[in-house]
Amino acid sequence: MSLPLTGTTVIALEQAVAAPLATRHLCDLGARVVKIERPDGGDFARGYDRSVNGLASHFVWLNRGKESVVLDLKAPEGRAVLADLVAGADVFLQNLAPGAAARLGFGSAELRARHPRLVTVDLSGYGTGGPYRDKRAYDMLIQCESGLASVTGPPERPAKTGVPTSDIAAGMYALTATLAALLGRAGSGRGTAIEVSMFEATAEWLGHQLHHTQGTGQAPGRAGLSHPAIAPYDAYPTADGHEVMIGIQNDREWARLATGFLDRPDLADHPEWATNVARVRRRRLVDALVGGRTATMTAEEAVKRLDALAIASARLNGIGDLLHHPQLAARDRWRPVATPAGEVRSLLPPFDFAEVELPMGPVPELGAHTDSALRALGYPATRIAALRANGVLGG
Repeated sequence: MSLPLTGTTVIALEQAVAAPLATRHLCDLGARVVKIERPDGGDFARGYDRSVNGLASHFVWLNRGKESVVLDLKAPEGRAVLADLVAGADVFLQNLAPGAAARLGFGSAELRARHPRLVTVDLSGYGTGGPYRDKRAYDMLIQCESGLASVTGPPERPAKTGVPTSDIAAGMYALTATLAALLGRAGSGRGTAIEVSMFEATAEWLGHQLHHTQGTGQAPGRAGLSHPAIAPYDAYPTADGHEVMIGIQNDREWARLATGFLDRPDLADHPEWATNVARVRRRRLVDALVGGRTATMTAEEAVKRLDALAIASARLNGIGDLLHHPQLAARDRWRPVATPAGEVRSLLPPFDFAEVELPMGPVPELGAHTDSALRALGYPATRIAALRANGVLGG
C-alpha cells in the first residue's frame, strides 16, 4: 500500500509555522513538498533558536521530509524557475506578507488561469479583504486580537497559550481544505483557490466562548486550569508535591467521586452538592474538599484510585515528562530523524495507516535540493551553473 498523497507535488513559498505545519503533514501523507527559501538565510524560523544541536526547534519540528530549494525571487530568472516548478505541481501554498506573492506574479487568480488543475492556498493573518487585510500578523498578535488571550491564563491576567495556537489552527485548516480540494479535483479535473486566515481560524476555535457570550451577554472568565461551567474541574495537590487534574463531567461521576474517592456518600445526592449547577455555586467548598482528599495521597495513588472509579484524571506533567511518557513508549511513537546536525528523536504523526509506515524524512539543509530539483525539471548543468553564477540560486 502506498501513502494517499504519493505522486502529489506541493510547492511551498512558506515561512514560520502555519504554512510549514500544513505542508509537513502533506509530506507525512506521501506528498513531495518543495520548500522555496530565500538566499539570505532561508525560512526565518531557521534562526529562532539553536536548541537542537545548533538547529532551531521550530524548524526541526515543521520541515522534516521536505526538499529545500533556494531561489532569489527578486530576480526574473528566479521567478522563471519557480514558474517552472509550479507548472508541474498539484498544490501551490504560500504565507508570505500580504500581497507579496501576487506582486511576484504568483497570485492565485493568475496561477489558476495558467494551470486550471492547480490547487492554490493563500494563508494569511486576516484574509484578503476587510480593513485588516494589510496588517502584519503573528501568532501572539492574533491570539490577542481574536480574544483568545482574554480567556487564557489565571483570573488575574490574560496570557497567550503555551503553543502557537493561531498558527496551528490556520495550518490545520489549510491542510484540511487542501485535502478536500485534491479529493474534489479527482472527480472534476479542476483545482480551486483556497484562502485561510489565522484570525478566522482562531475565531472558529473560540466557538464555545462566542456562543456563551452571545447567549448571556457576558464572556466566560479566565479560570486557569479550572472550567467556568464545571466543578470539580481543576488541578489538586498531592502528598508527594505533585498535582492531579480531576474533571467531573456529569452528576453520575460526582456520585462515584463522592462515594468512592472522597468517602462522603452523603454528598452523592445532597441537593447542595449533587448537581453541577449547585457545585459551581459552591466551587470553593468543592475544591477545598477534593484538594483535602488528594493531599493525603501520592499522585500515583490518587490516579490509580480515580482510574478504578472511572473518574477522568491526569497528572500535571511537564514537557520533560512527555519526552519519557510511558504511553508514547508503549505505542512506539518515536522515530529517529536525520538533520544536518545529527540524528534527533521525533514523534510520528498522530495518525496511522494500516500496512504502511509513515515517512520520517530528514530535515533539509538550506538549499540542499536546489540542483536536484532543477535537474528534475530538465535543466542542463550549464544552465544551473549559470543561474548559480548570477546569484539566482543558493545552497
